[in-house]
Amino acid sequence: MATPDFIRTIRADAGHQLMWLPGVTAIVFDDEGRVLLGRRSDNGKWSVIGGIPDPGEQPAACAVREVFEETAVTCVVERVVLVEALEPVTYPNGDTCQFMDTTLRCRAVGGEARVNDDESLEVGWFAMDQLPDLHEFGLFRIKQAMAEEQPTWFDRS
Repeated sequence: MATPDFIRTIRADAGHQLMWLPGVTAIVFDDEGRVLLGRRSDNGKWSVIGGIPDPGEQPAACAVREVFEETAVTCVVERVVLVEALEPVTYPNGDTCQFMDTTLRCRAVGGEARVNDDESLEVGWFAMDQLPDLHEFGLFRIKQAMAEEQPTWFDRS
């Protein structure tokens, strides 16, 4: 995920210290029940779509924007899937962040899936029985998004 300009500005003063940031993950399904994934340019791995909201941007608006920016697919948000504080991560440059992830189930309503920015090497639709190798982060979110009657998931510990 590319670092937004507003975070670069904060980092100029904050240095590498831990920053608490919002994150949004979009689990996008098409009418055939396939899920939209992107192969990231930073690590070459397949992943669900996500990003950081701009200041004042609502999570649903962020999800729609990120999906379009990365894949050229237009989507609508259907519901909140989960809300979870993630473990801190330290990037190769020394920056440390901890994200509060809001995952949203989305439905594609237009566009053709393609690489639409420099954050992805490939994008595509995948049937549930043909998913590429995915990190548990993405697999868990896809599973939660597929459960039609399941309420929003929260870590209750």
